[in-house]
Amino acid sequence: MRSQDQKIAQLKQAIAEFTPGQLDREAEEAKAAVRKRALGLLDARARSRHELRGRLIDAEFEPVVVDDVLDDLAAVNLVNDADFAHEWVRQRHARRGKSARVLDRELRDKGVDDATRAGALGQIGAADEEATARALAEKKARGIREVPADRAETDKALRRIVGVLARRGFQQGMSLRIAREALDGRLAELDG
Repeated sequence: MRSQDQKIAQLKQAIAEFTPGQLDREAEEAKAAVRKRALGLLDARARSRHELRGRLIDAEFEPVVVDDVLDDLAAVNLVNDADFAHEWVRQRHARRGKSARVLDRELRDKGVDDATRAGALGQIGAADEEATARALAEKKARGIREVPADRAETDKALRRIVGVLARRGFQQGMSLRIAREALDGRLAELDG
């Protein structure tokens, strides 16, 4: 009983000594520095919550303060993993010709959860994937200026086209088929 009375007395003393706004001002000052850095990072490009948290922790901000700021930013929709993932997939598939497999790995590395990744990757259909691969293969094939002299040179040209597709993560079978079609098309242009 005595221990409980002491705790109550300590609590009453802490309440009496508390100055309203004291903790809030300190907390807001700590959050302001984190918020400024976070907004600067978001101004450069969109980021996932996990990626942004990692960058802020690496900048030696307190994890608790970082989480509070990220919650605040999420509440006003400045940090939204679903929007981030959707836009990441849209841009990197269209502009850089990346396959869904590579984009999935990139999003996973950025800390985006499975369901969110699946939703974002749903915007890439099999036809879109093949069209992107075909465009990349045809672009690489256009770099061939003359009909290869022998089988070794033809195989070398084919490997280069397949390599472009492989580096972007397209399936091996599809890559080989599309590379052969692109090479055959280019060789027909050069012969004709």
